[in-house]
Amino acid sequence: MDLGLVLREETVRAYRMAGRAAVAALCVVAAGFSGWDQVRSDTQRAASTERARIVLIQALPKLDGEHLKATLVEVNYGPGESSEPHSHPCPVIGYVVAGALRTQVRGEKEAVYRAGESFYEPANGVHAVSANASQTEPAKLLAYFVCDHDAALSAAVPGGK
Repeated sequence: MDLGLVLREETVRAYRMAGRAAVAALCVVAAGFSGWDQVRSDTQRAASTERARIVLIQALPKLDGEHLKATLVEVNYGPGESSEPHSHPCPVIGYVVAGALRTQVRGEKEAVYRAGESFYEPANGVHAVSANASQTEPAKLLAYFVCDHDAALSAAVPGGK
């Protein structure tokens, strides 16, 4: 057995584990940007403690562990503002920091998420609706991208819906 090959395989395994740990840690950090007082589901409620709560559990698609990169983007919508239809090349976890957000990925029902709530968008899904749910109050969202390749984080979708 080639010792160099074994060492390289162990190194790759260690990097993959470190990448997964970094992704998990960043999810926790992203969730911690706002209050811990709201809970979305009974499952999350059961997993809650006074200091921490599970905000979202989502299996991710198979990703290249050697090229993982996490990007956290703050999105601010003024009253009544929205984005044009778009897609993301990587899975996205959204966390509403303030206000309320209307969102819909093509093929799914439109939903409203309020401060303290999270949602998941699969890679390459068409984000047909992304809008502030209020005509009078601002909304703030943290979008956490988990990518394994270099690409623009958003791409316009001609024709939208």
